[in-house]
Amino acid sequence: MSVDHQTVRRVARLSRIAVTDEEVAAMESELNAILGFVEQLGEVDVSGVEAMTSVIPMEMRKRQDVVTDGAKADDIIANAPARDDHFFVVPKVVE
Repeated sequence: MSVDHQTVRRVARLSRIAVTDEEVAAMESELNAILGFVEQLGEVDVSGVEAMTSVIPMEMRKRQDVVTDGAKADDIIANAPARDDHFFVVPKVVE
């Protein structure tokens, strides 16, 4: 893949970056070098490499995905200045 002047100007416009004609030429070569490096990475054989979530092997901690009411309604409402059952009571602000 190769980047041309028009693509550099479009990327700059989308990025809201003002570029001069001299900067376009420099950015074109830099972007082409970056894309060349990415293409080199695509050539690496990673078929025997296991996917990792961290550089240190560890097992992810997981919890059961269970829907509950939380059993915290009494604790949550305990400090409310005014309450009715498990609901906060607030003064009327709109008439």
